[in-house]
Amino acid sequence: MAPKLKRILVADPEPGSARLFNDVMREICHSHIWIAANNGRAEKIAETCDPQLIVVCLGDERFDGLGFVRKLRRSTWTCRTAPVITITGVATQGMILAARDSGVHEFLRKPYSMKDLLRRLEAVTLKDRDWVEGVAYIGPDRRRFNSGDYAGPLKRKTDGSETPYQQKINQCLKIIRAAAAAAESDPAQAMRAMLAQATALQSMATDFHLTLAASEFYRHLVRHTQSGQPLTRDLADAWTVKLLAFLPKDADAGRKKPVEAAEPAQPLMLG
Repeated sequence: MAPKLKRILVADPEPGSARLFNDVMREICHSHIWIAANNGRAEKIAETCDPQLIVVCLGDERFDGLGFVRKLRRSTWTCRTAPVITITGVATQGMILAARDSGVHEFLRKPYSMKDLLRRLEAVTLKDRDWVEGVAYIGPDRRRFNSGDYAGPLKRKTDGSETPYQQKINQCLKIIRAAAAAAESDPAQAMRAMLAQATALQSMATDFHLTLAASEFYRHLVRHTQSGQPLTRDLADAWTVKLLAFLPKDADAGRKKPVEAAEPAQPLMLG
């Protein structure tokens, strides 16, 4: 655990709380810790220091914690995929869900014990989670949100009816579909999402025709990126036709709305 906690950013406007966390982490693993009391400072440290773990305060009007997390996830910073643990003394259901949907890994409620903290640290350093590079959502697989606490069954209607392989393939295809729809409204992230999913499909697909379609799609994306031309919905739709033919017609069965990544929240359990 310690090698993954050498550099930590603590984004908290409350000096006492930040110092407490600093002292605890130095005792646990002798980390180098930066403390940021405002968004500007937190963003600067995240961009230049490449923290391995980011701890973010929520519920304080002096710091927009979720805004910072969303900016982190959509950035080009080296640490954009780093684990994020949010800490708050006001843990409403709305805040918990907002944290999950902004791309947070773990949620910790004050006052917390050393055991609670260690469980969260173990969860983000020892339990790998798939990364979802979408458009509306960018972050870790939300089915494992607060995995430091949750050990129950999966809750998606498709859990158990799809193999893990099918789930991953369908998730990639759904993200590509959503990214194509956002080609003009959010072209940079749409392109990044499509490139990530094309790469994933090429590496995991066992169906020759799917692999071929993913490779062709990837070549379209790379050539377009190199051309410097703006991304359009028509182009994206044309490139995705062959790939989306592999998405089952009932892939969205039981869903109230399209989602890029098939991973709704688990029951939320807090320390």
